[in-house]
Amino acid sequence: MSTAQRTAPAATGADRGRQVVVTLAEVFCVIGTLVGVGVIGTRVEESSGGALAADATLLAPLGPAFSIWSVVYAGLAAYTVWQWLPGSTTDPRARRTGWLAAASMVLNAAWLLVTQQGWLWASVVVILALVVVLGMLVQRLADLGPAPSLVQRVVVDGTFGLYLGWVAVATCANITATLVAEDVETSTLVGELVAALVIAVVVVVAAVVVARTGPRWAFAAAAAWGLAWIAVGRLTDEPASTLVGVVAAVAAVAVLAITARTAVRDGRVRGHAATTTA
Repeated sequence: MSTAQRTAPAATGADRGRQVVVTLAEVFCVIGTLVGVGVIGTRVEESSGGALAADATLLAPLGPAFSIWSVVYAGLAAYTVWQWLPGSTTDPRARRTGWLAAASMVLNAAWLLVTQQGWLWASVVVILALVVVLGMLVQRLADLGPAPSLVQRVVVDGTFGLYLGWVAVATCANITATLVAEDVETSTLVGELVAALVIAVVVVVAAVVVARTGPRWAFAAAAAWGLAWIAVGRLTDEPASTLVGVVAAVAAVAVLAITARTAVRDGRVRGHAATTTA
């Protein structure tokens, strides 16, 4: 038996309970997904009177943007398997993220189920809660330091970085869709300016996340992906808006630039620290 095996903490009842809850949450998430894609329910873009369709509002990403969910769902399934592996059961990252990961899956499924009922304001509450949960989870990963393996970088950091980045953009689209469903006018210049302002807020939020958790490329890529597809939607589809399209495109680039700048800065800091201690 190796030293690592002798010193590894034993799994506790809390660890087993966490693993079971994460697995049940994943099952619930899969059921919610089947509802949302129309297998056992109505597709999201057709639910809630079409309020969440890709051409419903100025901040709705064009259809292909939603393909990112396939990657996120695959990552959540991989995370569920990973946390059952012998070496992961007592891993600090599993212990610190498991309950939040389960909550994120439940909230995801809950969002799909409430939109089936046309409860748009409830969907706003759910997606805001989802953003908070994912933000807490990613912050915990940052506090624990760099992932110790490629598997964890992809399955844990990658999955929840993508998840948070996409949901940050989707939240703005969700709120806008709800307001439009309540007959708030967005087709005027004022509506376009408000949409542009909301996009700017997404960039600010991304900057805050990067400042607090470091240059997380999965998060940045997902946020930029969502913003880019908003740009494509406004420049090539209805409702058309050159202003919103251009602002969204610039915002996508800005999110990546902020992340790159932080990565360069952190690299210089680490290099300086290594030189100083050498």
